[in-house]
Amino acid sequence: MGMTVGDFIVERLHAWGVRRIFGYPGDGINGAFGALNRAKGSLEFIQTRHEEMAAFMASAHAKFTGELGVCIATSGPGASHLVTGLYDARLDHQPVLAIAGQQARTAIGGHYQQEVDLVSLFKDVAGEFVHQASAPAQVRHLVDRAVRIALANRTVTALILPNDLQQMTYEDPPRRHGTIHSGIGFKAPRVVPHAGDLKRAADVLNAGKKVAMLVGAGALGATDEVIAVADRLGAGAAKALLGKATLPDDLPWVTGSIGMLGTKPSWKLMSGCDTLLMVGSGFPYSEFLPEEGQAKAVQIDINPNMLSLRYPMDVNLVGDAAETLSALLPLLDQKDDDWRQEIGKEVKAWWETLEERAQAKANPINPQRVTWELSPRLPEGCILTCDSGSCANWFARDIRMRRGMSASLSGGLASMGACVPYAIAAKFAHPGRPVIGLVGDGAMQMNNMAELITVAKYWKRWSTPVFVIGVFNNEDLNQVTWEQRVMEGDPKFDASQRIPNVPYHRFAELIGLKGLYVDRPEDVGPAWDEALAADRPVVVEFKTDPEVPPLPPHITLTQMQHLTEALVKGDPHETGIVTGTARQLLGALLPGGDEK
Repeated sequence: MGMTVGDFIVERLHAWGVRRIFGYPGDGINGAFGALNRAKGSLEFIQTRHEEMAAFMASAHAKFTGELGVCIATSGPGASHLVTGLYDARLDHQPVLAIAGQQARTAIGGHYQQEVDLVSLFKDVAGEFVHQASAPAQVRHLVDRAVRIALANRTVTALILPNDLQQMTYEDPPRRHGTIHSGIGFKAPRVVPHAGDLKRAADVLNAGKKVAMLVGAGALGATDEVIAVADRLGAGAAKALLGKATLPDDLPWVTGSIGMLGTKPSWKLMSGCDTLLMVGSGFPYSEFLPEEGQAKAVQIDINPNMLSLRYPMDVNLVGDAAETLSALLPLLDQKDDDWRQEIGKEVKAWWETLEERAQAKANPINPQRVTWELSPRLPEGCILTCDSGSCANWFARDIRMRRGMSASLSGGLASMGACVPYAIAAKFAHPGRPVIGLVGDGAMQMNNMAELITVAKYWKRWSTPVFVIGVFNNEDLNQVTWEQRVMEGDPKFDASQRIPNVPYHRFAELIGLKGLYVDRPEDVGPAWDEALAADRPVVVEFKTDPEVPPLPPHITLTQMQHLTEALVKGDPHETGIVTGTARQLLGALLPGGDEK
């Protein structure tokens, strides 16, 4: 038999530069898997424990490499399981291709087993290109368009393959009316705004006396250019969570994260500025930006759909961050550093505050101490991943990024369950770099634990074994617990919030990894040292206090009223809320405090 459709797809993906696919097998995609086997490793297949995790890994592969991420699954439930991970990629603007099997063409429409209308299922998440193949001669242009559109538009595309079609002999499209003759190849263009628009932007920025910058994931490749423009403008810079690695935190004018997981200096930067420059960020919470009308504003983004969306901009620039900032720099006037000195004092005081909070007593371990002790121990060039939940607060605030480090998490979707699959994808993409993940026990139980089995399956392939997952075990869905208290004024609902106590470190040992358990504050730092020096992947389980509140940097009167209401209604953990670190934070709201 000649080349099958499955063989052609594998060969075509290789020609496009794909070298790794994440997924899980099933009879609906057997033809493609047979082709992967016959390809003798030209495309490395990574077997996950669940298709959702495969899609998360494809998203993370795109984030940590800049390449196309590819995931594959069988028909029916296999395809539907991909959807959450694909939404993660779509909302964070990552190029990902999903390949899904389907029942035989003759069965479709017959209420057949595992028959799902996959075109409709994927229509939103892969709305820019989702098609089901129906003939061998059609497959070439479907693959080419799916890859090119994903890369060009930084989005998710989907290709659906009926199982009988995968086994058919491949045919090039004939030279006749009604056929498509496509080819491979795409290189991102150099996108720079018009000179007149750059001049208008420079005029706005030059007129400002207190310039604030907000940088996001779109500026990750523009660190030097961001620093140069910030230095010229005498600006302070806050970082959206996906842009945490854009700027090193040893710069005195970098205020750290912004938003509900952000810092007090970032809040003060935005509330005190008269000019805003936003670069490569879709940061969603407008209440943490300047009040409308307070600041003149310029935005740079490669995607025009994201312009003037969070704040009404005076000048919108469509362009690559590095290229646009480089073109803008010669037009900018050098400002003095008075504003920066003010920012620097806030930043210095904030780091001191974080240290005090991290060292505060808790029962038994303060979760802030876990990240505070990790930060100075981070290896050069490491990659950090984090899950959603209260652990993301400590990741956002306490981890000091240095040049050469990378970091990411599920941003726009903020899905639980992404930490370990992200870490696995990072380690496959960069096997020589240390990888550290931070995850809460809720997300660990949801689906991260199973992917530790994937780590056990593959870790000996990696050129270095440094792969550490830190688990915050507080037996609580902690972020939601505090959101109920602070946003809704409701006491903790134990039936929904309390989760089982699981020995995560022992599970790691059971499957051949190293496990460490820490329930004393003085052991936190040594545990990180031991984990980072281990000869195999490690799970470090920290027994943390759920009553240390992951509150926003600026607490409003309404939020304070809601917390008081929760206490009045009889929160089952009232004593824990009003002691320790919680008392320190609330003290800022009482007479003599510094919050307004």
